[in-house]
Amino acid sequence: MIEKKEIVNEKTIIIGVIQSGQTDEIINEHLDELELLAETAGAEVVGRITQKVSKINSATFIGKGKANQIISQAKELDVKLIIFDDELSPGQIKNYHNLSDKIKVLDRSGLILDIFRKHARTKEATTQVDLAYLEYLLPRLTRQWTHLERQMGGIGTRAGMGETQIEVDRRLIRTRITRLKRDLKKIEKERDTQSIRRQSEFRVSLVGYTNAGKSTLFKAITGAEVYIKDQLFATLDTTIRKLDLDSSHEILLSDTVGFIRKLPHNLVASFKSTLKEVLEADLILVVLDISSPQIKDHVNTIADVLKEMGANEIPIIQVLNKVDLISDGKMIEKLQRSFPEAVTISAQNHLKLSDIKQRIIQMMESNYKTVDLQFSYNDGRIISQVQKGVEVLEREYEEDSVRLKIRGSQSRISKIMTLIN
Repeated sequence: MIEKKEIVNEKTIIIGVIQSGQTDEIINEHLDELELLAETAGAEVVGRITQKVSKINSATFIGKGKANQIISQAKELDVKLIIFDDELSPGQIKNYHNLSDKIKVLDRSGLILDIFRKHARTKEATTQVDLAYLEYLLPRLTRQWTHLERQMGGIGTRAGMGETQIEVDRRLIRTRITRLKRDLKKIEKERDTQSIRRQSEFRVSLVGYTNAGKSTLFKAITGAEVYIKDQLFATLDTTIRKLDLDSSHEILLSDTVGFIRKLPHNLVASFKSTLKEVLEADLILVVLDISSPQIKDHVNTIADVLKEMGANEIPIIQVLNKVDLISDGKMIEKLQRSFPEAVTISAQNHLKLSDIKQRIIQMMESNYKTVDLQFSYNDGRIISQVQKGVEVLEREYEEDSVRLKIRGSQSRISKIMTLIN
């Protein structure tokens, strides 16, 4: 396990690049989010810099003159860390460290990984984050990194190559990556075993942009005690609870890690076992913060991540959360017109939660299928299996066979038909 250290008030400058097709307004919205990420990691953002570029500089990402200017400003402000909103190549990071070995330079991916390492609690989450971090670090492992971490520590080097790992080289990191991948395979097998036991259940997964209120909704609708904090990526582990919607409709509801713009690819890959809950869901509840000015951007990000995961064909219900934060009724109506199929709620105030349950029941009913099956008395084991996870509408015992009329979700019925054919 990688050791974690709490870093507080590390002075930081954040950098945004305005490329073709982007506006100052969009970049500043992105930098607002980057600032929130930096604060979540424990930084104190003391400035932000933007630059329009027509072509990315292969050496410094932005122009060489601007890069030198940023380093000079950072020294004047006693800044310890510079964070770019875009991903930098290993060579670009190395070049910045050559410009100033007393100031760390980090990109958005490195910052997000740092936050995940800070928030990882369970063995599964820690293993996943450690793997993603080491895969990110491996191509960036240079003398510059070891020198920086020996001298400074802090955000972006949180227990990465600190005093206890100063001699770690590429070979040792590769060995560690191999071991972590082996551990993750064991975790995935355990999850697969659990998943098989839940095949007959109707599974609903909560997804959403980080801090949209998923965990608050999960707690409000299930009564489960889950960790909730007004902070990005407060929870990384998937929580699953059984929920009775009414006397005849029962679901398994899962809450997993939040999504965010430019989520590092190796992080998505490492969290495959956690995100598998989403992939195996019969229905996805997409939780959106109705009070956020970036709500449409969030919708697009969630759609992109679901597509990257291969979950874009699963039916969804959009949930507009945090309506209690908007006092203007006309604004609420305008947003509802933009999302006509969505359910508007306040998880915090337990407002309109019954509407979500009703919509889930409607989706379950539309997803249900009724079939007639006939079995020989010799098929006792199969007869027992096909009655699990379905509603048995009729059961008739004939002279040489048993006839069953069952009703269940299409996915469960499909599995039953595969079993008996």
